[in-house]
Amino acid sequence: MSIMLPESLFEKFGKEFHPGQIIFCEWEPGNDFYFVQKGRVKIIKTFGNTQKTLDVMGEGDIFGEMAILEEEPRSASAIAVDNVKTLHFNRENFDTLMNTQPQLAYSLLLIYTKRIYDARRRLKILLIDDLNVKVADVFLMLAEKDPHYGHTNQMIFNITVDDVANWCGQPVDEVNRVIMVYVRQGKLELYADRIVVPNLKDLQRVVNSKKKSLM
Repeated sequence: MSIMLPESLFEKFGKEFHPGQIIFCEWEPGNDFYFVQKGRVKIIKTFGNTQKTLDVMGEGDIFGEMAILEEEPRSASAIAVDNVKTLHFNRENFDTLMNTQPQLAYSLLLIYTKRIYDARRRLKILLIDDLNVKVADVFLMLAEKDPHYGHTNQMIFNITVDDVANWCGQPVDEVNRVIMVYVRQGKLELYADRIVVPNLKDLQRVVNSKKKSLM
């Protein structure tokens, strides 16, 4: 969700970054967050020896906000894609900001609600004991987030087998075997930089059949 804040706040809370500059790193302590006024920021997470881009934040987006509620290390890194202009907030000025910018408080509440839903949705996947169903449900989870969900049966996801394995919480080689079976069955199309689901209903049937067996 994107929101707009007054330009005048930049005089007090403004902070700028150059292309390629690290804003914060995964695993480091964090007690602040950022609001993007201009430019783009990549959110990157390390999986083994590789890095994956989780999201790209643009004008009106907020990132790093979970640090205000959690006293845990950063779960991902943030890097400026181009010249970035942000508003930088921390625990000390957070209360003042909430009182003077109620629209920001409302937007953060929606963001936190979505994060909680996403966490519960992924937990449902992790609790599935059948890897075939687990993999299928990952694609359903991703489809639910797509703005075209419900309007088309074909879905294109810019992800890799490694990404699917991460969401499943299972070894990459085991997940890859399941995906290759789905490829041979025509349920998936695997490319180097994306995975295509020709007909989402095929995977919905896989998941629904498991649910029926448990009833």
